[in-house]
Amino acid sequence: MSNLKYWLWLSALRGMGRSMKLRLLYQLGTPENLYYADEVALAQAGADRRAIDALRDGTSMAEADRILGDCHRLGLRILTIQDTEYPDRLKSIYDPPLLLYVQGRMPVMDEEVAIAMVGTRDCTPYGILAAETLSHAMARQGALIVSGLAKGVDAAAHRGALLAGGLTAAVLGNGHDVLYPPENRGLYEDIAAEGVILSEYPPGTKPEGRNFPVRNRIISGLCLATVVVEAPFGSGALITAETALEQGRDVFAVPGPITSKASQGANRLLRDGAGVAGESWDVLREYAGRFPHKLRCVHVEPPKMAGYEARKAAQAAVVEPPPDQKESLPPLRLYDSGLTDDQIAILRYLREVGTAQVDDVIEGTQIPARRVLSALTLLELEEQVRQESGKRFTLAVTLIE
Repeated sequence: MSNLKYWLWLSALRGMGRSMKLRLLYQLGTPENLYYADEVALAQAGADRRAIDALRDGTSMAEADRILGDCHRLGLRILTIQDTEYPDRLKSIYDPPLLLYVQGRMPVMDEEVAIAMVGTRDCTPYGILAAETLSHAMARQGALIVSGLAKGVDAAAHRGALLAGGLTAAVLGNGHDVLYPPENRGLYEDIAAEGVILSEYPPGTKPEGRNFPVRNRIISGLCLATVVVEAPFGSGALITAETALEQGRDVFAVPGPITSKASQGANRLLRDGAGVAGESWDVLREYAGRFPHKLRCVHVEPPKMAGYEARKAAQAAVVEPPPDQKESLPPLRLYDSGLTDDQIAILRYLREVGTAQVDDVIEGTQIPARRVLSALTLLELEEQVRQESGKRFTLAVTLIE
């Protein structure tokens, strides 16, 4: 029986809280020692009656075997709190996770200028624009963006970092094999390929509401600072900000309109002393002295047409070509041309919307960014699409099904 099974057994053990597991682990050294300890040793290590009963009744390894099998099937690595790769920043918080399930490339988090960017799911176009623009600039300037892969601000933050070619880490409130929210499938695949996805929850764990406030301590715990973009009163993003302060981390907020409910929480944080995140360097300058090899104060142009508001403006600006011009486009028979499924999906999307930027295509087709970029390049070389001003793409052919 591998030592890893004992870690999975302990993490899945019911009837005992995380703090008690950590206390006993600290006293007894390893989960295997904890598994075989008698009641006297457990009591001497600080176990109460409830914990002793849970350990006595929970000796089955069936759940550990299931989790281990699922991890092999999904290609997940398991990082325990005693592994050297486990971030010291996370280990130092009050209640660190016993282990993390890891998909993708795990950076050395303690050497990164990791910035958490959080906000409400029900954000405004302003929130999307702010999250994409800030995360894009921070990533270009050397930061690693951490968020929760939820819809709204989280998704915009991840997307901005990816568009900048930077690193991003997503922390889930569910198992890796449970896609939540489903509309973020393409983003999930991009982060798995280019960054890292983390969860303390084993495969199969559903996205229950109680998981997300617990998940938030990992988001802030991995980071030097948390930036709240938009958060109404009662938002989970404000819980993350409170947790960050409890962990001794910095908190920044994006100022918003005083009439916007979505900005009430962020504006309250600013009133109470949070740093102002009006631009990326407002946040990163705090860490430039500690990470001179990582951060660079360079001007970064915002991602073209960032945010829903700008996308709507681009779509509103589309001018339909006259009928005779449409007919003059060369025909392309989709299934007689050797096109890939990605290329066909992109061509159909462009036929539907008329013209679109790359991030529009990614969102509209739910195809991962790297595949969209590759497909668009080939389509442009074959003169099946053309690039117009503002880096917008449109059809250069008439599609025939």
